[in-house]
Amino acid sequence: MDRLHISLIGFAAGICTTLSFVPQVVKILRTKRARDISLYMYIILTLGIFLWLVYGILIGEFPIVLANGITLCFCLMVLVSKAVYSRGDKGLNEDSADRSDRVYRK
Repeated sequence: MDRLHISLIGFAAGICTTLSFVPQVVKILRTKRARDISLYMYIILTLGIFLWLVYGILIGEFPIVLANGITLCFCLMVLVSKAVYSRGDKGLNEDSADRSDRVYRK
């Protein structure tokens, strides 16, 4: 396989993995809720994406750099949203709020 086709596969993979973050980011920004997002998972994922970005820079592979640079921005948006929107949650989840409503209705 020639270099062009290999790069096209890299770009296609990067587009797919990068775009996979868009629905989550849009949902968080629309609902202004990030309670159900795992903070630890996104911290580890963001670190991994950052390392892929550094790796792509070091080996000079533009598809890796581009995809992981954009994906890193999306991951950081999710982490910042998690921090901002979780402040008002006060540790309650939907189940506990629903249970307290049922207690007061009786």
